[in-house]
Amino acid sequence: MIEQENALPAGFLSDLASAVGAANIRTGAAIAELDPGEEPHNLGASAVVSPGTTGEVAAIVGLCVRHGVSMVPQGGRTGLVGGGVSTAGQIVVSTRRLDRIERLGADERVAVVEAGCTLQALQEAALVHRLEPGIDLPARGSATIGGMISTNAGGIMAFRNGVMRHRILGLEAVLPDGSVYSDLTRVVKNSAGYDLKHLLIGAEGTLGIVTKVAIKLDAVPPAHAVALFGFDSVPAALAAIRRALDARVGELRAAEAMWADYFRYAARHFAWSAPDFSMEHRIYLILSLGGADEAALQEELAAIYEELLESHPETSAVLASSLAQEQAIWRLREESAVIYVDHPNSPSFDVSLPLSQVDDYVRASVAGLAGVSPGLAPFVFGHLGDGNLHIMLNRAEDALTADDIAGVEAVLYGGIRQRGGSFSAEHGVGSKRIHALYATADPVKLSLMHAIKAIIDPADLMNPGKVIDPSRLADAKHSD
Repeated sequence: MIEQENALPAGFLSDLASAVGAANIRTGAAIAELDPGEEPHNLGASAVVSPGTTGEVAAIVGLCVRHGVSMVPQGGRTGLVGGGVSTAGQIVVSTRRLDRIERLGADERVAVVEAGCTLQALQEAALVHRLEPGIDLPARGSATIGGMISTNAGGIMAFRNGVMRHRILGLEAVLPDGSVYSDLTRVVKNSAGYDLKHLLIGAEGTLGIVTKVAIKLDAVPPAHAVALFGFDSVPAALAAIRRALDARVGELRAAEAMWADYFRYAARHFAWSAPDFSMEHRIYLILSLGGADEAALQEELAAIYEELLESHPETSAVLASSLAQEQAIWRLREESAVIYVDHPNSPSFDVSLPLSQVDDYVRASVAGLAGVSPGLAPFVFGHLGDGNLHIMLNRAEDALTADDIAGVEAVLYGGIRQRGGSFSAEHGVGSKRIHALYATADPVKLSLMHAIKAIIDPADLMNPGKVIDPSRLADAKHSD
């Protein structure tokens, strides 16, 4: 560990201590005490620094520029594509102390929060005023607002409320030269010049460190109801979503799908079943309605079921009649890590398709993966309301060769741009998906990304090795 610390320039740590206090710097064995999160290589850095203010972040960045030290911003460490991976000679800039909710205006329906505030903390604070940030995801207890901005997270309600890019009104960030970009506008209508916050949303910390944001809030409906449906086809599930979007009572708040292999695996793990509910459907769908009266919402879900039976008589449904039943249904979808019980560290993928392409894409993927390796099959689930599919494999990571992974990616990513979709819906690019970006993105887009990075971070000190690879500029200009 001493060798790791020595990878930093002489005098750098003492300068850091003067800027943020020695108690807020971890090195050596103290780093090993931290939880690395979803990626074991997140904490390979020589130091982990936890600033408490935007000014301290700016001071850290200024020191890194002066000493030529690269920085890796980290929030809750929930990322799945290696966006927080760090190595010796780098420092991690943790936002854990930047966790304050500075303002929450019930009339404005806007909150100003620091980047290290978790989604759950914001949800709980907003709920006091019957408000919510309009975005939700299973990792709400550890995912930070800054991290969600970093990957432009979407989650469960994106089909209705959009992704983080649509929720952020203004932000503050420290740029790679140490200057502070501060535009904490709290209004929806703002046409005063270039909307530069969008350069930082989804940039995964490669263009600056977001420290504070103004986020739009929405009213929370006083009641909700949840039902689980089983269908024999994807078109039937999409018909259910269309009907729920046109609900006569309430509004659709979630449309979460689980294909059969994933659903049956999760149901076995959690010992879930329901009377007269078939476990032999092709796809399962959780629908949640929000509105003024729970009984009326449950009646609406029952009406949706009855109408679906007319055109899809094979449909099964179970309506949650208690909080315990509701939680049991959601557990099937949200605790997807159960796959790791039998398939440790199974590779996961995160794609999005236009809804018209979802059925054909899944069928083609199942057939294609079987051709990569005998018995290889996907566990598919995700946000069917917006076409975001999460895919895990029925293989442990160490059971797959490099050729296997290349074959899997060729199946899952091949033609996805032509389908009008994306190889990364909400997990980002990080360090693990750079090759996929270059294989699927428009070459003009790649060239512009390189140009923006070169202008804003010419020394490549801000989260290097993530999202783009400066050495592949020629590929960006000539890829097809």
